[in-house]
Amino acid sequence: MSDQTASRQAYWQANLRLLTTLLVIWFAVSYGAGILFVDVLDNIRIGGFPLGFWFSQQGSIYTFVALIFVYVWKMNKLDREFDVHED
Repeated sequence: MSDQTASRQAYWQANLRLLTTLLVIWFAVSYGAGILFVDVLDNIRIGGFPLGFWFSQQGSIYTFVALIFVYVWKMNKLDREFDVHED
């Protein structure tokens, strides 16, 4: 296997690890906090609303947007590390 092929494969594996991590976080927040743990979280109130309701209506969206920014930041770092950046 050539060095270029090995580098591409390592880059792709790092990309998949990052995607998997971010998707697991998003799933845990949207499904876990919004559906599975809603009864426990409803005991806590934010602004008069139960925390479980907040997570199911707003929290997963805010988390998804934050994860987009984390993905961009980490991919730029990964691109520079593997010398595939667009500078």
